Amino acid sequence: MTALPIIVGMGGINAAGRTSFHQGFRRIVLDKLTEKARKETFLGLATLMNLVSYQDGSLVLQKDGTVITAEKIEALLGEQIKAGTLIRKIENNHFDVDATHWQQKLTIKGHDEEGLKFTCRKRDLPSPVPSTWRVEDIDNKTVAVQVPDQLDVKHDSYRDNPIKAAGQFPTGFEPAKMYNSRYQPRGLQATIFAATDAVRSTGLDWQHVMNSVRPDQIGTYSASIAGQMNDEGFGGLVKARMKGERVSTKQLALGLNTMSTDFINAYVTGNVGTTFTTSGACATFLYNLRAAVNDIQAGRTRVAIVASVECALTPEVIEGFGTMGALANEDGLKKLDNTDQVDHRRTSRPFGENCGFTIGEGAQVAILMDDELALSLGAEIMGSVVDVFVNADGIKKSITAPGPGNYITMAKSVALAEQIAGRDALQTRSFILAHGSSTPQNRVTESLIYHKVAQAFSINGWKVAAPKAYVGHTIAPASGDQLAMALGVFSHNIMPGITTINKVADDVYSEYLDIRTEHYECEDMDIAFINSKGFGGNNATATVLSPKQTISLLEKRYSRDVFSEYENKLSDTKQAQTQYQQAADLGQYELIYRFGEGQIDESGLLISKDSLTIPGFEQTISLTGINPYTDLS
Repeated sequence: MTALPIIVGMGGINAAGRTSFHQGFRRIVLDKLTEKARKETFLGLATLMNLVSYQDGSLVLQKDGTVITAEKIEALLGEQIKAGTLIRKIENNHFDVDATHWQQKLTIKGHDEEGLKFTCRKRDLPSPVPSTWRVEDIDNKTVAVQVPDQLDVKHDSYRDNPIKAAGQFPTGFEPAKMYNSRYQPRGLQATIFAATDAVRSTGLDWQHVMNSVRPDQIGTYSASIAGQMNDEGFGGLVKARMKGERVSTKQLALGLNTMSTDFINAYVTGNVGTTFTTSGACATFLYNLRAAVNDIQAGRTRVAIVASVECALTPEVIEGFGTMGALANEDGLKKLDNTDQVDHRRTSRPFGENCGFTIGEGAQVAILMDDELALSLGAEIMGSVVDVFVNADGIKKSITAPGPGNYITMAKSVALAEQIAGRDALQTRSFILAHGSSTPQNRVTESLIYHKVAQAFSINGWKVAAPKAYVGHTIAPASGDQLAMALGVFSHNIMPGITTINKVADDVYSEYLDIRTEHYECEDMDIAFINSKGFGGNNATATVLSPKQTISLLEKRYSRDVFSEYENKLSDTKQAQTQYQQAADLGQYELIYRFGEGQIDESGLLISKDSLTIPGFEQTISLTGINPYTDLS
């Protein structure tokens, strides 16, 4: 009997806000929310953005200490909150897009036959001194230098960056101040926040979860693509010597793209089970989700933390994508809109008239369990991932060009959904979370895939949503953003439209698709397809079932008595979830950062030929029955 991977929690952060309890989703569909949900959303964002704090039982405005109520937040701060979320002009805490620092080359020549003369500190001379230079001591610390020819130097300069918008964390969100972050890169700070948010969103006691399974049955599956590109990581490492600065002892280690996995294990969950990192360009989150789903299905893993993080809003990364022509720039947007004034909120336009994608930053963490464990612990069933398909494109002329691989992943995902949930659910209650990168090529090639698959499976009016219109392309965790939106749709029955476009582009294959420019209410959805296309032919599609559809499947596997016991435990879980949601909306996240806390005493580890016992874990690791080749033994 194949285990069904159940989603029991999800947390994180992107330009829309916090992931848990659908805060980010709610920000996107703000105008369609109930009054209660709208108030909760504004409260949670106000504290996340450090506009309001909770002190001594009261909400207080940070700017002047005035006491306010949650009901007044929208009136007082609503416009500021909306302006400081989703895609917007890049803020100066990243870098100044109107005056981006760079080093310009300059060739200096002397005015006479003696060439160029200058003085400098002896310690600042190049090593070795060029043979054509004449150097004379002025004193113990200063020298006079004569250069007979020319001197090439680099000097500080500033340029107007043609790419000015990004999906940034909400203005004022500062994870570094929420725990002792020790000069860690921004991406790893976001990882700690996202992992804490995910763990607490489950409503389960994590130590109890850990003790409910063998230590080797828990796994963390996470990755970045570029790694940590801020100055504290790889970004600083590769620039330091060229800028005349020193490399730190931490930059290399903290820059690795495995670090989000390692930070979750070492500082949040205390996991000693599977640790897994794989990168698949823009499909990285789905690649790691696939590994977790496969391990759960095979019984190797019973609890999986699936994550991805990317905080690469640096001039270097943006220039790299921009030079490729992949990013929407000011000139392109002005031409599209026939205007001299760019609307930075609308730079990302999936399936509309567009000129490139908009980069974003984000960290997403989903927690999955096998169905038996989820029911026995009383976990909330947020949905299930029945499979993730990955296929390459074959021989390519351009490494960035699309290919046939995504046809395979989509067709397999849709076929599986029909076989599990039935034709009616597929044709009337399924929707797509599109890759929707907002490039002219993507809108044609991706829509053609959906067109052909819809035609093959007789689907009409196939609903399509595109999160990148609001949070940008977060690269590694992009499909995590899509999963978060899918869970929001399941919970709220609101389908996000693509409000950043005026209409669907004429070259989009939309005959069988329902792509709207406004958010709208929808009936209960049963199936979500999370689709991702990455450079190099990294294609992935996940088939995700709704809570309702998942429970319908489980009712065929488990008795009524099992469900009665589950429902009793679920009430306690929901109570704990409500407590965390209320605390988080007040800005009381209590980040889990167990730096050196509860380290395992290896001297207390017990090992025999049959089992291994680790201090701090109630269950032992079995060393018997692990031979898969019994027929050959």
